[in-house]
Amino acid sequence: MAYDYNSLFRQTPHALGEPTKAFCDFFKTYRRKGARILDVGCGQGRDALFIARLGHLVTGVDLAPAGISDLLEEAAREGLAVEGHVADITDYDPVGLFDVIVIDRTLHMLDREPRLDVLRKLIGHLSHEGFLLIADEPSNLPDFRDLLHTSPDAWRICREAKGMLFVQRQQNKD
Repeated sequence: MAYDYNSLFRQTPHALGEPTKAFCDFFKTYRRKGARILDVGCGQGRDALFIARLGHLVTGVDLAPAGISDLLEEAAREGLAVEGHVADITDYDPVGLFDVIVIDRTLHMLDREPRLDVLRKLIGHLSHEGFLLIADEPSNLPDFRDLLHTSPDAWRICREAKGMLFVQRQQNKD
């Protein structure tokens, strides 16, 4: 971790601010109830907590123990269905399938090959017709699109603009 997010999270509640508006907009119109959501690089849970408050089951993963601790404490206070894992996303292997995977400005912290390896592994844990929501550096989006294009599944682009790539897994290409 180039920046010491663990120290930031220990010193500052809600250090990264409000949930990402594009993710909020998506989940306000997402019709599935009690969906299983993976928030990769969740920090203190700004997106994860918002999503859990809508009734979804959220798994958050982050390298910073203080972030996961804050996430779990707030979720417990509110009685939300949230679990958290302290892990390096390059080593993290999620369990099961998720209806939505959220990656909010996390992948750009990795070099190109590890970034693509992580994304490749994560899409293997996305359910059929599940959504992958990525906010990242605009310069990384072509690599993400290329990786999806080479996967055995088809992908429907739901949103692509200003560093956002939201896609939905479709039927196999063949």
